Amino acid sequence: MSTKDFIEKDYYKVLGVPKDATEAEIKKAYRKLAREFHPDANKGNARAEERFKEISEANDVLGDPKKRKEYDEARALFGNGGFRPGPGAGGGSFNFDLGDLFGGQGGSASGSFGGGLGDVFGGLFNRGGGGAGTRTQPRRGQDIESEVTLSFMEAVDGATVPLRMSSQAPCKACSGTGDKNGTPRVCPTCVGTGQVARGSGGGFSLTDPCPDCKGRGLIAEHPCPECKGSGRAKSSRTMQVRIPAGVTDGQRIRLRGKGAPGERGGPAGDLYVVVHVDTHPVFGRKGDNLTVTVPVTFTEAALGADIRVPTLGGPPVTLKLPPGTPNGRTMRARGKGAVRKDGTRGDLLVTVEVSVPRGLSGKARDALEAYREATAGEDPRAELFQAAKGA
Repeated sequence: MSTKDFIEKDYYKVLGVPKDATEAEIKKAYRKLAREFHPDANKGNARAEERFKEISEANDVLGDPKKRKEYDEARALFGNGGFRPGPGAGGGSFNFDLGDLFGGQGGSASGSFGGGLGDVFGGLFNRGGGGAGTRTQPRRGQDIESEVTLSFMEAVDGATVPLRMSSQAPCKACSGTGDKNGTPRVCPTCVGTGQVARGSGGGFSLTDPCPDCKGRGLIAEHPCPECKGSGRAKSSRTMQVRIPAGVTDGQRIRLRGKGAPGERGGPAGDLYVVVHVDTHPVFGRKGDNLTVTVPVTFTEAALGADIRVPTLGGPPVTLKLPPGTPNGRTMRARGKGAVRKDGTRGDLLVTVEVSVPRGLSGKARDALEAYREATAGEDPRAELFQAAKGA
């Protein structure tokens, strides 16, 4: 669009609002007209499509406070395309080629107006062409989910693991523009926002991704053959990911900004890693504590003993087994468990399991026979029957 065309267009008239309309009034008028003249509601109606473009263009200017101020100042200065001279210049107004004023023949704008009026309107006259002035919205990259399997010890102590991921990234062939020439144009339907309003009938509206540009805000007139105009292509990469100590099986870890790259300066998405933990032949897990079952002999449980207990990745510890320790009793070795979030460690829970020998030597059998005779009057199930009768 030329500068002259821009100044001569009455955007207030296009939206049907007064020059002192508030932002809310402008927004309301735009939404009403956009719904009425939207191409989806006027299939094959070229006039409606042209009207919709005019409405979108007017809203692009009047809906932005900065653009609106510059537009108002330009029209006040040039009076709808006719330059208004000061007093003593002969009265009235006269027309001239605005191309002379903005760097065309007859001198440069900067030579007559300091910084040049081209600087004032520089952000307004590049709409719709995909050039440097295109105002399209940045888009956040997609979130990615991956899985990793750790050994039991890696889950307890933490580990750095390589993850190979596939995600959408800017197409290298077209630098993410979607256009093989690198010059996409702003989508006329959503005016570069990537979203269109959908009336809810309740005094407010919702937004949907633009159906014409698929939410990108840009349309490729010459689609890139590699990405088919989407501006995105599949990308594979290997990343070293640190899995924190103390993770549990099935835990989902979020790594901010490690997902797919964004578009047009938008932030990257997040990476979610689902952790699977292999079982251990000796140790188990109970929150921040590790568990282990330790077999003991009948004499150790009955008479008491000092027993050695293995730990995960460290030297064994010695626990004192009190005389008369029952089967299934759990003791605690402090600080020998999994790593907590604060860096400290849980405990190792040691469960005693009395081991019954499958075969006895003659001497051992004689000793047990003597023990049975010595304890013949004791009935360990007496209290059980008594409690059953009283229940």
